[in-house]
Amino acid sequence: MSGEHNQQQYTGEKPPRYPPSEAAFTQSAPSYQPQLPPPPNESTKPYQNKHDLNALTFEEQFKLEKPRWNDLWAVFLLLGVLGGFTVVSGITIHAYAQTKSFLGGGIYGSGESFSLNTNTIILFIFVVVIALGFSVAYFILARVFTKQFIWITGIINIILGLATAIYYFTEHYYSAAIVFLLFALFGAFCFFSWIRRIPFATLILQTVMDISRAHPSVLIVSLVGTLVVSAFAAWFSVTLVAVYVKYNPTADSQSCGTTAGGNCSHATLIGLIIFITFCGYYISEVIKNIVHTTISGVYGSWYFCSRSTQGMPRWPALGAFKRSMTYSLGSISFGSLLVSIIQLLQQLAALAEQAARQDNNWIAVIIICFIRCLLAVLAWAVRFFNHYAYCYIALYGAAYIPAAKETWKLIKDRGIDALINDCLIDPVLNLGSTFVAYVTALFAYLYLKYTNPAYNQGGNYNAPIVGFSFVIGLQICNIATVPIKSGTATFFTAMARDPDVLRMSYPELYNQIFSLYPKVQERIHS
Repeated sequence: MSGEHNQQQYTGEKPPRYPPSEAAFTQSAPSYQPQLPPPPNESTKPYQNKHDLNALTFEEQFKLEKPRWNDLWAVFLLLGVLGGFTVVSGITIHAYAQTKSFLGGGIYGSGESFSLNTNTIILFIFVVVIALGFSVAYFILARVFTKQFIWITGIINIILGLATAIYYFTEHYYSAAIVFLLFALFGAFCFFSWIRRIPFATLILQTVMDISRAHPSVLIVSLVGTLVVSAFAAWFSVTLVAVYVKYNPTADSQSCGTTAGGNCSHATLIGLIIFITFCGYYISEVIKNIVHTTISGVYGSWYFCSRSTQGMPRWPALGAFKRSMTYSLGSISFGSLLVSIIQLLQQLAALAEQAARQDNNWIAVIIICFIRCLLAVLAWAVRFFNHYAYCYIALYGAAYIPAAKETWKLIKDRGIDALINDCLIDPVLNLGSTFVAYVTALFAYLYLKYTNPAYNQGGNYNAPIVGFSFVIGLQICNIATVPIKSGTATFFTAMARDPDVLRMSYPELYNQIFSLYPKVQERIHS
């Protein structure tokens, strides 16, 4: 199918003269009727163009039966975490400013030899800029070379992963070399096992990208979200360095003499590093998921409304954003909290493994590797449930746990999980985000090597700085690719909710999908 044909098929412009009947939008399997909320508001109003100011709003199309705040406790927790991070950041950056002359004003010239300094802040700023540039370029690649995108991602990821591992081996940085080699080999194994499923994934990817072209608000929300998370990453990086400067209890430290923030100690330093690391994960996850639910509102509006009698709602992105920031903010914060806790545990396990390797304690290394594997599986499972639960939350407004349960039950009972398992878009985008993380981590290592800051003479700070750089690149690229991930997840969730909408509104796409999966077609209509 050519791009031009896709554009005509999926843009959501005025439909032909056979709009789907109301029955097509309300039919669902009997086992679901007691649990599911009603589909978007149906009316006898004539079709409205998406630019018609008299069209219904998102709130009118996707009415909540009882508008209320869900998981309100999580909203207060989020505000507390944000407030705590702000306080710690303010105190430590103030202490940093008081001793800036000692810490240096650029890459070189610092009198600091025991802890992070201005050199490190500049490093992290470069990391943020590089991650932002590569992430935007990667998204543009998906738009311009949609058919070849999956192949390009897999090949580049494998080549760069192997090249990075080889370089680390030549530098005798064996711990990082082994980790990146395993990443590259696992990516290669996954990619070659996926080849037979690439045509189906390409079809879904073309559909999602065509919808984003027809609705520029998707790209605007994604761009704003990427800039916001990049700005937060820069703020987090400065705070991280300032915490090291303020609370490192070395005798030469001048920041310990500042009055605000308490005394220096290893316990305080470690505790605050853990706290701000958790804050970094949590706040960036919430930002990402607000972007996700906002964009899901646009794709859900396209699926249910673009070919219906009432047409696309007016300003769907704005309506979905308002719901994400009000009634659904607690649900978003709850799901983000679970992921953030697991991410923090993964980071702590990685640092513990590094310490065990340096002490040649191989029994501890094996135990920690096993724990990291368990955490990785748990993180994947929680992210998977969250990804589809947020689509449901975006359209229907629900508390986090009921939304996760109902969405998964719906997907499983309809058989849509077979389509999700065969759709490579999310795994491919994860490879792309890993590619950006490779680049930022490698840059951080090269920066430390060639600027050779005094505090890192023995390479003691290589692991945490390279690790944080990897996470920053990963998080920024994850935000930049949210439009594709959200579009895919919302498409499958909406199809599970009511497959007849797709059959009546987009028969060609429906036939293409279910010609490949006839058993799923029988199951969803059983």
